[in-house]
Amino acid sequence: MATAAADRIFCAIDTHDDAAAAALVAAVGDAVGGIKLGLEFFLAHGQAGVRRVAADRRLFLDLKLHDIPNTVVGGLRAVLPLRPAFLTLHTIGGGEMMRRAADAAADDAARSEDGLRTKLLGVTVLTSLGDTDLDATGQTPPVADQVRRLARLAQESRLDGVVASPHEVATLRAECGPDFLIVTPGVRPAWAAADDQKRVMSPAEAVGAGADYLVIGRPITRAAKPAEAVARIAAEIDADGGASR
Repeated sequence: MATAAADRIFCAIDTHDDAAAAALVAAVGDAVGGIKLGLEFFLAHGQAGVRRVAADRRLFLDLKLHDIPNTVVGGLRAVLPLRPAFLTLHTIGGGEMMRRAADAAADDAARSEDGLRTKLLGVTVLTSLGDTDLDATGQTPPVADQVRRLARLAQESRLDGVVASPHEVATLRAECGPDFLIVTPGVRPAWAAADDQKRVMSPAEAVGAGADYLVIGRPITRAAKPAEAVARIAAEIDADGGASR
């Protein structure tokens, strides 16, 4: 059973290998709050693979939908039967795209037997990008300002929250209020490598800054005993008082 701190953690299963994904889900067991499956796995195995691996686990389906509004709404409706707790789309797709996606999610909940609504999270700036990367793509740096602009647009467009680097969490919490969800990748315990993430912070620091949920992959999935790695991370959050935020 996940502790209060561990309940904040979604384990990122970033692989296209069906057997490896299933093994990782089994290895973390119920030590985490849920699992995240992304584009890599979804493209390889589709909805059937997600159902098989996720089973009755709380699911974060990280597809980062980004297209014209009609296409995003169609894609959203196609995957909502999986009953993900969270689903991502790119905020850079604009207000109309996000508003129509929010309407589709609400309509699905109203029609469903369980009444549960998938929460939509807007991806602001990927944690692998820095100021130089933004400038090269024609976006206006610094990253922090772009994240704030996109988070405000997401909130105005009725999304439930955003995905943002831990370094933007405190600012977004102050600007968007207590009820706007902030989900944070780019989280690395002090004992884990940063890998390809450029804007990182420890799990305890991220929760202390105001993050609601943490997405953590390699520090857990590459550990010899993934469930023990989760427990270690959760203990660090508890020690800092973050679990009770």
